[in-house]
Amino acid sequence: MATQGEFDYFKNIGADGMRHATHKPWSDSQCGLYLMELGAMMGLMPEGGRLLDMGCGTGWTSVLFARKGYQVVGTDLVPEAIEAGRQLKHENRIYNLDFVVGDYESLKFDNEFDVVVFFDCLHHAVDEVSALRSAYRALKPGGICITSEPGLGHERRSAAVMAEFGVTERDMHPAKIIRGAKKVGFKGFSVHPHAYYLYIALYRQQQRGKLGKLLSLPGMRTLAGLFTVLFSKHQAGIVVLTK
Repeated sequence: MATQGEFDYFKNIGADGMRHATHKPWSDSQCGLYLMELGAMMGLMPEGGRLLDMGCGTGWTSVLFARKGYQVVGTDLVPEAIEAGRQLKHENRIYNLDFVVGDYESLKFDNEFDVVVFFDCLHHAVDEVSALRSAYRALKPGGICITSEPGLGHERRSAAVMAEFGVTERDMHPAKIIRGAKKVGFKGFSVHPHAYYLYIALYRQQQRGKLGKLLSLPGMRTLAGLFTVLFSKHQAGIVVLTK
């Protein structure tokens, strides 16, 4: 069961916050990071089919998946967010996209989708096992659930956000996701490095502080990218689960 803070979040961020949330990734300073991560996820997904976008918020990710050619259903528990998604659908004249209001811990879709996506939202779950059970039930046999979530240390880093908005922010690292997935019946599991870690290590030009100085040394970006590929996926990464 979601907290009241989750239901009230989009009201509490105000008009400017809502405009920012609705027009992501273009409205966000981390636009390149988002696009790289979503591109990596698409590379791990089948081409085409029906896609369920869990915890889609204002629906900007659903719009991108629909533009890629998937038949998309975006779902979120906040009616105001879903209404924003429907407006985006109308503005972009996208017809292979629908939105429904619902809590992803208790959705009733059954053997309908080829792909289920949790993009930066499963860590808001009070009970991630229930959310993964909803995903498992929604998938066709052989379908995949793919997650991109913050990992170890996220709850500690988000203490101020939880205090201000009353939302749920939890560590959601690959081992925790896979443990929950095994409980609900998923049979296949793989973990891949976050593409946005590679973006930070290899491609972002402006780095501040000690990290920026370190990455400016010859060869350090290459070493940082190699370290990311070899080690970071155990702390946080893209997880692919197969039904």
